[in-house]
Amino acid sequence: MRRQAKENAAAAGAPDALPPLPHGFAGFLAKFSVLKNAQRELWLTFLIKFLIYTAYSITNKTMVLWLSRDLGFNDQAAGALVGWVWAPAMTVFTLLAGSLTDAIGLRRTFFLGVAICTFARSVMVVTTIPWLALTCGVLPLAVGEALGTPVLLAATRIYSTTQQRSISFSIIYMVMNIGYVAAGWIFDYVRELNVSFTFFGFTPTTHQQLFLVSLTIEIVIFPAIYFLRRSEEDKSRDDERAAAATGGFLWHIVGTVRQSAIDTIQLFRQLVGQSAFARILAFFLLIGFLKAIFLQMDYVFPKFGDRVLGPHAPVGKLANINAIFIIVLVPTIGALTQRFAAYRMVVIGGAICAAGVFIMALPTAWFTPLANSWFGDWLGHSYLGVTGNIHPYYVMAALYLAVFSVGEAFYSPRVYEYAAAIAPPGQEASYGALAYLPFLIGKLLVGTAGWILAAFCPAEGPRRPAMMWLIFALAASVAPIGLIVFRRYIRVSEAGREEPA
Repeated sequence: MRRQAKENAAAAGAPDALPPLPHGFAGFLAKFSVLKNAQRELWLTFLIKFLIYTAYSITNKTMVLWLSRDLGFNDQAAGALVGWVWAPAMTVFTLLAGSLTDAIGLRRTFFLGVAICTFARSVMVVTTIPWLALTCGVLPLAVGEALGTPVLLAATRIYSTTQQRSISFSIIYMVMNIGYVAAGWIFDYVRELNVSFTFFGFTPTTHQQLFLVSLTIEIVIFPAIYFLRRSEEDKSRDDERAAAATGGFLWHIVGTVRQSAIDTIQLFRQLVGQSAFARILAFFLLIGFLKAIFLQMDYVFPKFGDRVLGPHAPVGKLANINAIFIIVLVPTIGALTQRFAAYRMVVIGGAICAAGVFIMALPTAWFTPLANSWFGDWLGHSYLGVTGNIHPYYVMAALYLAVFSVGEAFYSPRVYEYAAAIAPPGQEASYGALAYLPFLIGKLLVGTAGWILAAFCPAEGPRRPAMMWLIFALAASVAPIGLIVFRRYIRVSEAGREEPA
């Protein structure tokens, strides 16, 4: 996936050596000016990234509501499906997607992934038959979405020169968060419209309309991929295909994926025997509790909003607070804290994240004055577009997400840095691949949220949302407390750091 550095520089005629950049504000602007001669394909990659993540985020926010209200699953079953089927399937298929890209090429993998997503989203738009929606909609969508993740990273590396690479990956991260912001606004807007229309006898629900929007975005991706020029590696693969029979080529793809799975298992066995592996595994297991809190914004927050704040509560714009803060805070905090050890920053960030979640467990009466102040008026009426009185939970959620975002900006980028820093020489990529584990653990943990939601914030009956949030806050606290208590067993000396383990 990341072997094409020399081809990148040669394709754009860039020198291997980087000329010195000016200092100060001029140097800051110069970092972006290197993109003025960027290949068309790099800008198309940014566009595709935005479209893919906007469609994905709309689907993610809609999934639990669609499973319960359209397909008839209760809170527990809906939570288990997204936490134990949909989300983990994406992680597993993402791990295998790289080998498929190596076999058929970047451009064809793009087309294949978008085609699968288009088919799957079409099924989810038109059917409410549970078995059909799950087998022909949700599961294929996980495969299609997974194909896009490693391909976008590879495309960014292939289509950027040596000078452009660092800023290109920064922009890719920013574009991803802009996609999340766009999805939040679209999610709230479609739900607020609450329109009903019939097309050839078919009357889509609000959630099917949201899937229809994501389907439309998916279709727009096709022309963007079409205008991507084939890389040199893709052209060489085409020559190989021309010399091979179709059946033989298909078996080649199967063999490549199979070999990738075998290599992954063998690599895992090798890593298990290393002393640092058990420590990094325990580290990632603890980080998984923080990722579970992040994921509940898509899988729990929509139902919480509808049940506590009122139908079609603007939870999308509330969740956008996180993405907006992260866009600004990650580069700023990263620059200010780069001299500190990654482990320390993860502990500090995790503690801040957990503290933010506890805000939602506090009595709402404490925040009523703030909800009735100018801040509550701006947040509720101006930003969120709420009419009438502002519920204290709107203010509490905004504060929680602001504090959580600060903590996330501290810990999230440093998790990957820590994995690379403690890896034995020559195994940085292997340890970096383990960075998928926190999200996988978080997805498995958030699968239990359906039971918590049903117990403390049910669709009908008395609700105790503060208790639900207290459980989430305590779960988030497992990460920083565990990292501190088991520090002497988990922490490993980081390359280039003088702090003791």
